[in-house]
Amino acid sequence: MVLQVTNPNNVKVYTVSGSGTRSIPDWLARRNKKTLKNDPGLDFEFPEASIKVKTTADNKFVIATGVYKPQMRVFEYAETSMKFDRHTNAENINFIILSDDWTKSVLLQNDRTIEFHAQGGLHYKTRIPKFGRDLAYHYPTCDLLIAASSSEIYRLNLDQGRFLNSIMTDAAKGVNVSIINPAHQLFGFGTEDGTVEFWDPRSRSRVGLLTPRLPSSLDSENSIITPDIQITSMKFRDDGLGLAVGTSSGHILLYDIRSSSPWLVKDHQYGYPIKSVHWYNNAVGDKGRGKVISADCKIMKIWDRESGAHFTSVEPPNDINDVCVVPDSGLIFVANEGIQIGAYYIPALGPAPRWCYFLDNLTEELEENPQENIYENYKFVTRKELANLGLDHLIGTNLLKAYMHGFFIDLRLYEKAKLIMNPFAYAEYRQRVIKEKIEKERASRIRVTKKLPKVNKELASRLLEDEEKKKRKSNEPSVNPLKDNRFGELFTNPDYQVDENSREFKLLHPSLPKKRKSSDEDDNYEKSESENNESNNDDDDSISSSRSDLDSDEDLITQLDKLRRAKSSSSKLKDELIRSSNTQSKKQINNKSRRIEIR
Repeated sequence: MVLQVTNPNNVKVYTVSGSGTRSIPDWLARRNKKTLKNDPGLDFEFPEASIKVKTTADNKFVIATGVYKPQMRVFEYAETSMKFDRHTNAENINFIILSDDWTKSVLLQNDRTIEFHAQGGLHYKTRIPKFGRDLAYHYPTCDLLIAASSSEIYRLNLDQGRFLNSIMTDAAKGVNVSIINPAHQLFGFGTEDGTVEFWDPRSRSRVGLLTPRLPSSLDSENSIITPDIQITSMKFRDDGLGLAVGTSSGHILLYDIRSSSPWLVKDHQYGYPIKSVHWYNNAVGDKGRGKVISADCKIMKIWDRESGAHFTSVEPPNDINDVCVVPDSGLIFVANEGIQIGAYYIPALGPAPRWCYFLDNLTEELEENPQENIYENYKFVTRKELANLGLDHLIGTNLLKAYMHGFFIDLRLYEKAKLIMNPFAYAEYRQRVIKEKIEKERASRIRVTKKLPKVNKELASRLLEDEEKKKRKSNEPSVNPLKDNRFGELFTNPDYQVDENSREFKLLHPSLPKKRKSSDEDDNYEKSESENNESNNDDDDSISSSRSDLDSDEDLITQLDKLRRAKSSSSKLKDELIRSSNTQSKKQINNKSRRIEIR
């Protein structure tokens, strides 16, 4: 498993699951589900999109709703997989988990129905007069509060099993949000008119009215009332005093319910309605405390509740529908318009959950050993390459999978088609590899070279040869005559250059040309033979160590090199035969050339 990492505002955000986390197409991931069984994001998805996602009170399950077809799915933390799915007749708007686990839940559907689900399945279904928008459950009285597109808040008592008198608000258009304070059970209703009404459940009467005021400028003390504003989301803080209000203009206002003025106004700067607001103060560590998590359809922002300073943000590729924060951890679930439910891990907010403790190890390994994802057993080809291979007739079949501007094809089929189109490609490739290997070995071979002076090179060469012969015979250390200071100018001053073509030199050294030629020929012959043997041995060792199946090609090339060297040496000897006037040297050269050709 490889996690994608982003660093907005120098805070690392790891994408555990969501759109773009996989480097392979969805159809290939579904085919290889067995190999992805250790992936926490396995099956954490819907066929089209997810609408709402929530965790149970016992922190063992997560429940999500989505489409298409409309359904509810339950995922178990211990198995990191889906426990079951349950289909419904209509799309879900919101749901509430009544029990500590997944066994009891209430679903508000978009066809004005309310479904009660138990462990065995659908338990009961009823309808409301208007289209519902939000749900809230009051545990002390067992009242289910249903906000709808009217001024009434429908009350359905689950203990008595009947509707009670509705709560009549002053909203002219409808109520968008209904919440209950966890500390003192105060009801809060956000209306489409842009007001927030507070009701006491004991007297069922309104105890307060809040009209959010957006400042014309964040730096100005003057504020104005925006007439078209709507309340789209609200959240009470656990201490019972804090209230976060999200508006349709993309602003979040933080209130103390004892005051009618917000102590902080945060602008998302996108202009989209706020869909979710969460108070985040349960994480371990100073960095995770005092934060607010707010989200519109484009971005989820995490910021400080006191100063409004930006902490970090997450911007998924698909529109956001809902946000769920896993308690006491840095893991956040995001329901979105993509197939996979987004899961983002932020170590700066808190540790990984107990059921997903290995996330910390994965993040550490990702920092130490980054890996790249590749397409295994598949080759990506464009339409033009497919036509060149003669496989364009396979378009539309199961052998090709359309992806972006081309297709994925099985690697074995691609190699077979390429071999049929060019059957000699592999042979040419082998020959090219052999040649490159031989040239590389030759270039790395250590050669002993003797530096000869510019003046009297032939004389210096003869002197060095004589010293080497004496060394071989007497086994005594040889002395380099070129380094003798007494004869230094002989090899540096051009005035001392010996003219070997002069008549005097030939009279003094009548046998020197013949010996020099014969010795040069012997040296050339021995050198060519030694080079052939060395190249054969080196080539055999290098190629046999790399590829044992290329011995036949190596032998062929080495034989060609031998024949070429033999021909070159024989041609040199023939040229010397033409230039030589000595009959005895003619016989020797003929014998040597005949011996080389026979070999």
